[in-house]
Amino acid sequence: MSSETNQQESQTPPLKQTGWPTPYCPTSQNHDAGEIARIRKECRKESFWYRALPLSLGSMLVTQGLVAKGIFSASPRFGALPKMAIAGVLGFAIGKMSYIGECQKKFQKIGVAPLAPQQKRHCPHTCKKCEAKSGSNEKEGAVPPAS
Repeated sequence: MSSETNQQESQTPPLKQTGWPTPYCPTSQNHDAGEIARIRKECRKESFWYRALPLSLGSMLVTQGLVAKGIFSASPRFGALPKMAIAGVLGFAIGKMSYIGECQKKFQKIGVAPLAPQQKRHCPHTCKKCEAKSGSNEKEGAVPPAS
């Protein structure tokens, strides 16, 4: 039994330690964490008060009006509540998502690039030590031409 356990342990591949998905950027560390936290908090607050809450309440009000006019039928058991709840949740979600662009602009003002699929997520800055290291790797990794 113990030999089976040892054999199974030896067959399992070792766990790989994953590092950061992007290389370290020395100039990206210049931003104050407090400033970034302040902008995040400000974005959450503004997106709620200026977009999510008004769209949520507005959509609920319109839905209630449509139910009252008879365009939407009310549930016999719950009345207009389910339709209003769905309208409120959709309005809230759309309102929050519609504020993403404004928050990206705020982060760009302080120099933090937003993470977007169309942008490459690598560091455009290279320190002298990294340039020297990549230069030596290119020379070592060069394949000699076939003669």
